[in-house]
Amino acid sequence: MSGTKLAIDLLLAAGTACQLICCVGVLAARDAFDKLHYAGAASTLGPTLILAAILIRHGLSAPGLETIAAVGLVVAINPVLVSATAGAARRVELGQVEPTDAERAAMRG
Repeated sequence: MSGTKLAIDLLLAAGTACQLICCVGVLAARDAFDKLHYAGAASTLGPTLILAAILIRHGLSAPGLETIAAVGLVVAINPVLVSATAGAARRVELGQVEPTDAERAAMRG
């Protein structure tokens, strides 16, 4: 097995392991806000490792460029989606997005 093939296999295994850990976290988390932490993490390290493997294999040819675009969109859009989802969940749970009086008091110390 060549060094390049080994590097690709290791990157793919690590990226897949990251995604599986995030999926287990989403399943095991207690509430929507905890689940959002794992969902947010699923859009960073795992896809980046998989992107690195594809770039090693294909370079900057069509598959590599398409993967860069896809991972770039996931990394760029996910924070907006997580924030919007957290706001919606907070509105459903508390009826408001702004901090409650108890939360304001806790922030002051």
